[in-house]
Amino acid sequence: MEKSMRRGEVAKKTLRAQCLEKLQKLARMKSADDNGYCQCVSCGKSVHWKECDGGHYIPKGSSSYWSLEECNVWPQCKGCNGFGMRYGSAESEYTLWMIDYFGRDFVDEMHRDKRKVKKMYAADYRDLLDDFNEQIKFHEERLK
Repeated sequence: MEKSMRRGEVAKKTLRAQCLEKLQKLARMKSADDNGYCQCVSCGKSVHWKECDGGHYIPKGSSSYWSLEECNVWPQCKGCNGFGMRYGSAESEYTLWMIDYFGRDFVDEMHRDKRKVKKMYAADYRDLLDDFNEQIKFHEERLK
């Protein structure tokens, strides 16, 4: 990527960034009912999939191991995913939801493994993008 960009130019997203974006979209779409609504895993608020975030349980910036795993990303309302995860009770509510959904052993494993490094190459990211795009296409048809 060119170091200096002209005014108004948009930097091309990295393959990792593209994967994160698609995964977050997929997490919201998969959780949506046939009317397009899903529940925030932290507060339970019903929100249209287009109006919520795909929130990471183990933060994407602190774990290459879990950042692109579907089991780590679930719908959250914008308030819970933003301010609530850092300063509110959203993180503890998310933890309780994860334990209810996956069980305590798996959640403990996620925390234990969050510092593991997962080395990914361009081909790995492209494969993930293909998989995410295929799943998104299915859910776009479902949610028409």
